[in-house]
Amino acid sequence: MPSTAPARTVAPGVDRLGDDIVNFYVVHHPDGLVLVDAGLPGHLKQLRAHLSGTGLGLADVRAVLLTHSHPDHTGLVTALHRAGAEIHVHRPDAATLTDGPRSSMRHAKPERSMAPYLLRRPAALGTPLHMALRGGFTAPPFAHAHPFDGDTTFDALPGRPAAVPLPGHTPGSVAYVFAEAKAVFTGDALVTHDGITGHRGPATVCRAFTSDSATALASLDRLAGLPHTVLLPGHGEPFTRGAAAAAREAEAYGAS
Repeated sequence: MPSTAPARTVAPGVDRLGDDIVNFYVVHHPDGLVLVDAGLPGHLKQLRAHLSGTGLGLADVRAVLLTHSHPDHTGLVTALHRAGAEIHVHRPDAATLTDGPRSSMRHAKPERSMAPYLLRRPAALGTPLHMALRGGFTAPPFAHAHPFDGDTTFDALPGRPAAVPLPGHTPGSVAYVFAEAKAVFTGDALVTHDGITGHRGPATVCRAFTSDSATALASLDRLAGLPHTVLLPGHGEPFTRGAAAAAREAEAYGAS
């Protein structure tokens, strides 16, 4: 099983948590903490330890902003909601939370099966196995999210994050912009490591986990227009050469 990675600062006030396969982020602000995505259920101990190291706890998390509702991004929502956090999700992805993680393939059916990827690269099995071992498919349904529609700025949340819809990976995939950190959290609309194909570098997620690859590639045009330097993906290392460069590389790589 991939090891839990130590938390590290990846942008001003932003710490990256998770492991070698899955990222989620803590945004520190004087008005409170915001999480972008919520990892897997098995990451709860890591999150508690990280917050405790700065004298904080789960109750200091004001909100969780979900880039989409696949189970490797939503695993801690129940624990964080119980501690007092608001959970926000783009409305097209809200039903997956309500119905539970096993419904994700039904609400955003992938374009291709895993079979051809496994034939070419048996190591691809490690990604879904990792999700399963860390509880990704056993989290309970969650019916307490706050759905939002389209472009939204969360004026009441620390850092005034802005949601930028980037559909394709799922219908409700979004990025979040934190202007003070000069960072864009891209979720799986753009990643820098695809555990199924093994590709490293900016790309959309392969068709085995993407519902509409043509739309996902088209969404890169909007990402390219963002003026921010640091891109923080759901999988892989930060990309620090700007949104336009990341989008160009992902477009050149194409759908996989």
